[in-house]
Amino acid sequence: MDVFAKNLRRRAQELGLANAEVARRAGLSERRYAHYVSGRNEPDLAMLLRIAEVLQSTPNDLLSATAAAASDPRTTLLDRLNSAATLMTDSDLQAAIAQAEAVVRLRRR
Repeated sequence: MDVFAKNLRRRAQELGLANAEVARRAGLSERRYAHYVSGRNEPDLAMLLRIAEVLQSTPNDLLSATAAAASDPRTTLLDRLNSAATLMTDSDLQAAIAQAEAVVRLRRR
């Protein structure tokens, strides 16, 4: 159970997500998710799948004692961007894309 709790904390930190935000995105109460993060309880399979989806991970990675440590910084940033994008409305996503494209254009000058 400690391995799972540790991996939850590590992955949320990599994505820049607070426990409350992970809980909200997974449809859990903060208290229930806190029990998972503390190692006090383990989720059932359905909840494990939802948490893994929120954390852009797999159940195997979350349960594994040999889960990869933080990946390279660029991959972590892309994971964070993807995680945020999944919650955006279409219009918010279009605005974010326009901003990203503007940054790329400025870099090319």
